[in-house]
Amino acid sequence: MEKKDRIIKAIRGMNDIMPPESNLWRKVEETAHRIFSTYGYEEIRTPIIESTDLFVRTVGETTAIVEKEMYSFMDKSGEPVSLRPEGTASVIRAYIESGAAVSEPISRYYYKGPMFRYERPQKGRQRQFYQIGLELLGVESPLADVEVISTFVHLLNELEISDVNLEINSVGCNKCRFAYNADLIKFLQKHSEKVCDDCKRRMIKNPMRAFDCKNETCIEILQEGPHIDKYWCEECKRHFDGVKKGLLALNVPFMFNEKIVRGLDYYVRTAFEFTCKKLGSQNAVAAGGRYDGLIKDLGGPDLPGIGYAIGVERLILILENKHGKTLPKKDMVYFAVPDEKAAISVLKIIQTLRKDGIRVEWDFGTKSLKAQMRRADKLKAEAVVIIGSDELARGCAIVRDMRKKTQHEVKVDQLPMHFVSIEDEI
Repeated sequence: MEKKDRIIKAIRGMNDIMPPESNLWRKVEETAHRIFSTYGYEEIRTPIIESTDLFVRTVGETTAIVEKEMYSFMDKSGEPVSLRPEGTASVIRAYIESGAAVSEPISRYYYKGPMFRYERPQKGRQRQFYQIGLELLGVESPLADVEVISTFVHLLNELEISDVNLEINSVGCNKCRFAYNADLIKFLQKHSEKVCDDCKRRMIKNPMRAFDCKNETCIEILQEGPHIDKYWCEECKRHFDGVKKGLLALNVPFMFNEKIVRGLDYYVRTAFEFTCKKLGSQNAVAAGGRYDGLIKDLGGPDLPGIGYAIGVERLILILENKHGKTLPKKDMVYFAVPDEKAAISVLKIIQTLRKDGIRVEWDFGTKSLKAQMRRADKLKAEAVVIIGSDELARGCAIVRDMRKKTQHEVKVDQLPMHFVSIEDEI
């Protein structure tokens, strides 16, 4: 087969989202928008491509994302740029660059869109993947952490998802983490002959990254490592206690998991994950935490922040297990037009119904009436409007109720009210 005749396929790990599955995606996005808005969060849209330095400085040089997974290249001006591997860094960059960090230091944002990491594609993890994220900036209170966590609990409840667990930890602050890192390095050095090369390389710069290692030997060794909660300073203890009290006040169940450190360098204090056992090894549905030094590190004022990101593919997998790949469609009216001469006149009638919010489909009068009725049945239409030249001449249409298998005539100018009243009854 010549190159020009070869079928072009999607790049590995970058999948299409086709109907009817896309309806499920839209439901998640619309539900998230509605819920986040009630908490005062507004949508922010940032570029897909950013300066590579933004992610090196925020995500961390020693993370797997920066070392192995980023899609980075030189643009035509010779500047290193990258497809965004996560959303928080871009939000903070925009928050500072726009001046909002000074004019509106307490800001609530949410975002949605594709992220990119060069990983081995697998169920729930693609090279182009989608996140819905939320950031609360400028508030240090542990109750801010509680609010952020509760937004996802609210979303889960709205989507009727009950088999997701919240796990929380505190990774301490720079003050108390110094002593912990020193002891963790010593521990890892004792086992340097057994740990993987990645852990050997990272143990000096950022030893806590070892907890993100997927090597089974490293995971087993770290079971005996030092526990972060034994190193918390008094401020970190008080903050974490405040988070737990707030979650208890909202009746949000949680588990303490000291192994949660998050995969990015900017986290301090609260770190959390929402996990689902039904997803297998890639079981995190949403994850996030506090990043109080990040805004200052990027050249902004010294303000705190906390946020999280939802793995949309994994959330969709849970919903598909519950409902299948499709959602019930909005009731639909099918117009069966027996002759093409009537089609041009029917256009205005159909448009009027659509403007009233009624879903209408038709085949433009190009098929036989019998074929159109089969099509209506296949589409599971609620009703079929049969309207040809004879009906138009009399100013009426034949409306067939596909559920009751009955039909009657309706004046053409009464069709909008007829179908609106039927939808109100359902």
